[in-house]
Amino acid sequence: MRRPLPSPAETAEILARKRTRPLRRGPPVAGKALSAYIHGLETRFGEMGGPGVKLLAQRWRETVGEVLARRTEPVKLIRPRRGGAAILEVKVDGPGAALVQHQAPDILARVNLILGEGAVEKLRITQGPVKAPAVASGPATRKRSSGPLDAAVEAELARGLEAAKNAKLKAALLRLGREVARRG
Repeated sequence: MRRPLPSPAETAEILARKRTRPLRRGPPVAGKALSAYIHGLETRFGEMGGPGVKLLAQRWRETVGEVLARRTEPVKLIRPRRGGAAILEVKVDGPGAALVQHQAPDILARVNLILGEGAVEKLRITQGPVKAPAVASGPATRKRSSGPLDAAVEAELARGLEAAKNAKLKAALLRLGREVARRG
C-alpha cells in the first residue's frame, strides 16, 4: 500500500523538528595554506634562493651585450617542480628573437656565471614590447652641445620658410632645419 505524500504544512513541521547533519568537509589543501607563506619567502629571498631575475636585470647589458640589451629583457626564472636547472624567460622585441636564439648558448653560459653553475638550463623566448634600458653615462652617450648655427645657414633657413603661413608649422620646420644643419 502506497503512503500518501505529506502536505506542505506537514512538510514544514517535519523539517522544523528534524535536524540534519552538515556535510562533512575534508581538511584544507596544504598548498592553499602555504601559498601566502611561500610567496612571502620568494619575494624576500628571490627565486632560486638568491637574487635571481633582479640581479640579471641589473647586469643584463653586460651579460648579453649592448645590441641585445636594447631589444631584450629577462622576465622570470621558471623552476621545475622536481628540482634541477631553471628556465630563463626572456622577452624580445620583434625580430631580435632570431639573434637571441642564435646566441642562446653564449647567453646561458654568461647567465650561469652570474647565478651559479648549472642554475639555468634553457632560454624561453617570448616576443613583446621591451622596456627601454637605463642609459649608461659615458662618452658614447653624451649629448652634443647645440651651439649657434652660422649666420648664412640661418638666413637660408629663414628664406626657405618665408612662404609658410602657419606660425606653429614654421617654428617646427625651423627647428627641424637647424637640427639637420647641425648634423651635417
